[in-house]
Amino acid sequence: MTQANQDLLTIAGKSYTSRLLVGSGKYKDLAQTREATDAAGAEIITVAIRRVNIGQDPKAPSLLDVLPPSQYTILPNTAGCYTAKDAVYTLQMARELLGGHKLVKLEVLGDEKTLFPHMPETLIAAEALVRDGFDVMVYCSDDPIQAKLLEQIGCVAVMPLASLIGSGMGILNPWNLSLIIEQAKVPVLVDAGVGTASDAAIAMELGCDGVLMNTAIAGARDPVRMARAMRLGVQAGREAFLAGRIDKRFAASPSSPMAGRLA
Repeated sequence: MTQANQDLLTIAGKSYTSRLLVGSGKYKDLAQTREATDAAGAEIITVAIRRVNIGQDPKAPSLLDVLPPSQYTILPNTAGCYTAKDAVYTLQMARELLGGHKLVKLEVLGDEKTLFPHMPETLIAAEALVRDGFDVMVYCSDDPIQAKLLEQIGCVAVMPLASLIGSGMGILNPWNLSLIIEQAKVPVLVDAGVGTASDAAIAMELGCDGVLMNTAIAGARDPVRMARAMRLGVQAGREAFLAGRIDKRFAASPSSPMAGRLA
């Protein structure tokens, strides 16, 4: 299959064959991080700048040693930031560390218990980052109004949560996600809450452009096997969405029609 015929995910002008984005934290070591990333078939890897070394500490092992930017798109994120000011500063630091890298993931959290997005601060940070030349993918609530505001600011992708970060509860409000997808003119990716491959498939069947996850893979008993499962779940869900499911109805419909039967 040529690239022109492939079903590609395009973010900020760059196209990817994989619609599964993965995190880089919580693995037992860097070797397992690389193995799981490859099993997932992921091309975009998000990195918590405040928690993962990508050069901040030259004396410590760097994630870039096993996931080099020449092979993967590194997506620095602002996990652990609770104000717009901290988030903007963190991503400016990431840009310096990555030689002018523009694609980033913004998340501004509201509290330590729920890790729910603080939307007023998120909007402030998004506007500042877009103005500063960043291509901003943004973690947000599953509120269609907030998602539209972020798109209007200039974010290149909106990333509503399916449920709380790391909870594994799956997609709790498919109706809100559907409203966001219906109105969006930028990619919509589910971020947070996925627990297993069926959750990823459901997100894709709804019409999401992709899924981002970390804990669901890194926290599994066998992270590498779960990474493969998630890859297949995303692929199956996307194929089902493109194929178009049958309508639900309160009546049976025989698999073998009576018309034209032999006897």
